[in-house]
Amino acid sequence: MGKIKEQAQWIVFGLIIGIIVGVLEVIFGRVLLFVTGVRQTYFMWLIFFLPFVGIFIEWLYQTYGKESKKGITLLFEVGQDTREVIPLRLIPIVTLSTWLTHLFGGSAGREGVAIQIGGTFTNWFTEKIWNRFLPNYGKKQQIVLVTGMAAGFAGLFHTPIAATFFAMEILVVGTLSIESLLSASIAAVTSSYVSQLLGLTVFSSTISVVPKLTVGLVGILCLFGIVFGLVGRLFSIGLKKVKQWVQAISLSQYKKVFLLSIVLMIGLIIVGKGRYSGLGSNLVEAAFNQGTVYSYDFILKLIFTIFTLAIGFQGGEVTPLFSIGATCGVLLANLFGLPIEFVASLGFVSVFSSATNTIIGPLFIAGEIFGFELIPYAFFTIVLAYLVNGNDSIYSKQKV
Repeated sequence: MGKIKEQAQWIVFGLIIGIIVGVLEVIFGRVLLFVTGVRQTYFMWLIFFLPFVGIFIEWLYQTYGKESKKGITLLFEVGQDTREVIPLRLIPIVTLSTWLTHLFGGSAGREGVAIQIGGTFTNWFTEKIWNRFLPNYGKKQQIVLVTGMAAGFAGLFHTPIAATFFAMEILVVGTLSIESLLSASIAAVTSSYVSQLLGLTVFSSTISVVPKLTVGLVGILCLFGIVFGLVGRLFSIGLKKVKQWVQAISLSQYKKVFLLSIVLMIGLIIVGKGRYSGLGSNLVEAAFNQGTVYSYDFILKLIFTIFTLAIGFQGGEVTPLFSIGATCGVLLANLFGLPIEFVASLGFVSVFSSATNTIIGPLFIAGEIFGFELIPYAFFTIVLAYLVNGNDSIYSKQKV
């Protein structure tokens, strides 16, 4: 009876977290879509304020954020039992900073914020509320955190299966937090349902043409996996190195942010006039809807995203990684004469797999976004991408 009672409590916990985090993700996501629309309409006016926004975000973190500037690193520290509490102020600060980054033209994602919202709220809820009724849950930090992260990811992307396994495998490479499965899956499904119910729209696509899986095609898929893996690894290493370079510049933090933001601003204006700003959803849409995709789109999106995040603007890496992978896939599809949507979808999930050092989550993303008939093909590209990434993850605190 004791085991059944505990499982029932985790189910209730997952439901509560899923509902609340789902609502929070809808608020975050809908505002983000709104500011993205405003930026696309008035890009040439808004982009000139980017350096001043960079200074404001730096001031915000220095004045009110304090250790919140560590962002998703705080979640890894809790999940790995080196920290107990994540400051709740992280949520409004990272949310506002991300909205501003996107409104004024920065190249960044959103999943980092979604995961931070889910993990931070769940940590606070457990410490301040849940433990008053059911004590000792705070001692199960990893289960609590994984539950919140799964809810955050699912609420924003509507991929509850992928969100569950991504949250379970992200903390320690090669290890699944199996004990988190019950509450994380309940929270992810609930959050995804709430998000859809409240009208948050996300990208999805059905691959209309899937080639026959032959020995020859398997060889090509393995080659694609190596390429996608190297691209993901380039992103991870590049982000780390550019952050180190920015930190080493001997200027005050405000001067550093302002001057580098001017460089970013000029680059975004000259190269594509905002084509590489924001999430990269425009590139994803082009890849899957016969739009214009240039052979250099993936590398330019990679560069601008790395530079944006290294300077100190907020957001995430995953959605840009999706766009980088999809546009790289378009290039490979044209080179090998394969269906564009098919290879773009493989790049979409495989570059993400490489850069995050995960394998099961990306595999389920392939199924939930593009259709589960894609999984046998994605298996080869994801496995190869995962194997060639050399454990170079965008998450510096991920245990190897």
